[in-house]
Amino acid sequence: MTSALGDLVIADFGRVLAGPYATMLLADLGAEVIKIERPGVGDDTRSWGPPWVGDESSYFLSVNRNKKSVTLDLRDEHDLSVAQDLVHTADVVVQNFLPGTMDRLGLGYDAVREMNPGVVYCSISGFGGNNSLPGYDLLIQAVGGLMSITGPDPQTPTKAGVALVDVITGLHASVGILAALRHRDRSGEGQHVEVNLLSSLLSALANQSSGYVAAGIVPQVMGNRHPSVAPYEVFQTADRPLVLAVGNDRQFGALVEVLGIPELAVDVRFLSNGSRVAHREELFDALTAALAAGDADFWFEKLTERGVPCGPLNNIAEAVDLAERLNLNPVVNIDDPRRPEPIRQVANPIGLSVTPATYRTAPPRLGEDSAIPAGQAFRYSHPQTVD
Repeated sequence: MTSALGDLVIADFGRVLAGPYATMLLADLGAEVIKIERPGVGDDTRSWGPPWVGDESSYFLSVNRNKKSVTLDLRDEHDLSVAQDLVHTADVVVQNFLPGTMDRLGLGYDAVREMNPGVVYCSISGFGGNNSLPGYDLLIQAVGGLMSITGPDPQTPTKAGVALVDVITGLHASVGILAALRHRDRSGEGQHVEVNLLSSLLSALANQSSGYVAAGIVPQVMGNRHPSVAPYEVFQTADRPLVLAVGNDRQFGALVEVLGIPELAVDVRFLSNGSRVAHREELFDALTAALAAGDADFWFEKLTERGVPCGPLNNIAEAVDLAERLNLNPVVNIDDPRRPEPIRQVANPIGLSVTPATYRTAPPRLGEDSAIPAGQAFRYSHPQTVD
């Protein structure tokens, strides 16, 4: 089975989440990713626990499968020459050092393209350009506006429950890399791909950032409510919370019919989405009273049968279970002779009918691919096919 990216070699200097997430997605699609790590320490996330899987951080394991680990001290002349040899022959270079760091090492884009004109060189930073401000996800969620619209009220700014900005930036990086590779396929010309966390967040804020840029409206925190749609929030049932995400009049009509309050569909206050938004408090009270008659799973079943978007508030274990019941195959087991048990991982979400994602190797132990004969550079092979 031929892999989509099986002829690519990626020199991965990325650390923590955004860069490693991007390169893992590409590795799943067949690229050979050589992860460069600091001797003795490695990627910061190797020590980020709990949770632990044996003596390994589940954080690190989550974004580093299908990669090789090579430890290089970039302050050492020999190790730096190995890194330079690698970037001068790789198809793709990914790095998220502070701006200027790779240039000082002779590993920056201008230096690399002199010897490797076709290189696709991806730089990931916190704030773009030459801004050397450190880019941590929580910091970007704060200064980028996400926390101002997340949480129960204006006095309780709240971060997302995952490093969402890093993940979004990693997705943008992978799209940029693939676009640059497509251009290289046509022209033979490489290019510099630049993504930063702040710009990625502003783009991902979508309707919220557009509300300000296009209409001059500064979005405000609304808890679990939506500024433009109702009912679109969390409701309490007889046993636990249920989300309703009603996006049109047909869905609203089906909702109130199932709940036994069909008169709301012809109530002047609720005839359209705009009127429902204007009278969301009255609507919330009426729906809450009706939902108290059954538990969340009961309403989930009845409302889903009628095409009303809804669902109980699951924890992550329940979410994985739901995906399994829907035959989405959300978990993969990767056998590894170095470990006593297979590594369980969340599957790549991209479905390809001809060149699907593959899970060839578990996340590497630190430096396990660093066997470099004296005086020789690291050598790698281009995998054309995978089993």
